[in-house]
Amino acid sequence: MYLSRAKTGISSLCTSISRPRQSSFVSQVRRTVTSTAIPPQNELNSPFRVAVIGSGPAGFYITYRLMSKVPGAKVDMYEALPVPFGLVRFGVAPDHPEVKNCREKFEQVAASPDFTFVGNVSVGDQPGHPEAGRVPLGSILRHYNAVVFAYGSSKDKTLGIPGESSLKGIYSAREFVGWYNGLPEHADLAPDLSQGDEAVIIGQGNVALDVARMLLEDVDVLRKSDITAHALETLSKSTIKRVHVVGRRGPMQAAFTIKEVRELMKLPSVSFHPVDESLVPSDIKTLPRASKRLMEILLKYSNQPSSSCSKSWSLDFCLSPKSFLPDPSSASQLGSTEFERTSLSDPFSPNAYALGTNSHITIPSSIAFRSIGYKSTPLGEFADIGVPFDERRGVISNDGHGRVWHEERTQDAARTYGHFPGLYCAGWVKRGPTGVIASTMEDAFNTADALVEDLKGRVAFLNRHGDKEKGVAGWEGVRAETGLEKKARVVRWEDWLKIDAAERERGKGEGKEREKFTRTADMLAVLG
Repeated sequence: MYLSRAKTGISSLCTSISRPRQSSFVSQVRRTVTSTAIPPQNELNSPFRVAVIGSGPAGFYITYRLMSKVPGAKVDMYEALPVPFGLVRFGVAPDHPEVKNCREKFEQVAASPDFTFVGNVSVGDQPGHPEAGRVPLGSILRHYNAVVFAYGSSKDKTLGIPGESSLKGIYSAREFVGWYNGLPEHADLAPDLSQGDEAVIIGQGNVALDVARMLLEDVDVLRKSDITAHALETLSKSTIKRVHVVGRRGPMQAAFTIKEVRELMKLPSVSFHPVDESLVPSDIKTLPRASKRLMEILLKYSNQPSSSCSKSWSLDFCLSPKSFLPDPSSASQLGSTEFERTSLSDPFSPNAYALGTNSHITIPSSIAFRSIGYKSTPLGEFADIGVPFDERRGVISNDGHGRVWHEERTQDAARTYGHFPGLYCAGWVKRGPTGVIASTMEDAFNTADALVEDLKGRVAFLNRHGDKEKGVAGWEGVRAETGLEKKARVVRWEDWLKIDAAERERGKGEGKEREKFTRTADMLAVLG
């Protein structure tokens, strides 16, 4: 095991194959790592080094905040793919280029001499790809003063209903979004959009509306975006004409935002089916501003004259999925989706809950997407060092400000919580997969501010009991210890710029900003 090579600091606690009891083990971690409190940055004899795991918005925003508040701090950013930006590249809809403008700020961060991008390198047992290198989390812990986990959510929540895993034609929204945005993991998804003309999307968040818009949008509008070529080809052959966006509760509880629903309402040659107005308060003027505007939009477009548009969509409220049913002519192909009608504890309360009625409805659907949320997973080594992970919520346990914490027991068996020195989290792995990029920025700033507060307050960090003059080596120490560059191609920022330039060149011929590489091998081939 790599942990048996540990010499100092936190790694020395992991040399035994048999793990000690959690309470004593955590106490030993804290005693060893906190033996010397780190002084403020301006009193250090060596740079304060931070490893950020993940290169999405959370990772870049926390890096920006730290580097602006702690001059001279060195930040190394680890990314499992050869390309940066996470959900900005692979999650934002291709017809929303303005949302990707945050890349300009990220590029400014990357231009700093205090920043190092370590791409094509997975940490621990992070999901990777065949061409990726891999470094143990223990090695990271040995060579930094602080580690920020910002690796996002890589799994889907499932419905757990009959037919979900056995029938063809059922996809997660995360897979579909990754497929049309060029995420290598889903390059071979190949959704079949030609089996029928009705689609069901289960879930009513913004991602669900993104999927609906991609299914209904005029393909010619998408041709100038950075959508992948394989997605364009598939969408151009789509026979989908009717899209149901289905939720268990009503419009007052829906998770989508005004901007997203308005954009769908305004799609040319696409009509909207009226909502059940009994689910809308009779006097919307008394509602909070955001709810009032949302109800106004739903009522406005519900009351427009019906048109002869070739495509249409609806928000189907108060339906809970019960089973996916096969097509009568093909036992392996989805043919329809069965739902149970629900009633609401209070139709006009944002916190209303849904109750089953035992009344069922079946909606024809040759294809279905579940869009009920993403989920983060723990790194395998978390258990070895006692980092707690809330499996139910899919987050690293933290104090709400990004300080990773753990449970302790006092001598009288009372339960308390302590902060793991030097360990922080940000983004979806901190708070769960909610919000937009702006809320991710605020969340990342919150974690960065907590770290800076700890730094100024002489709170203990990792590895400050060693050679104070030399300090920790960061990426240089990790690469020397692991010999990683002999095993895999490590992508630096200047390498990413070459990949970026190649994609832009590929896009010129199609009149697009870029044509993304959808295979990691093709990305790395650009580098020779």
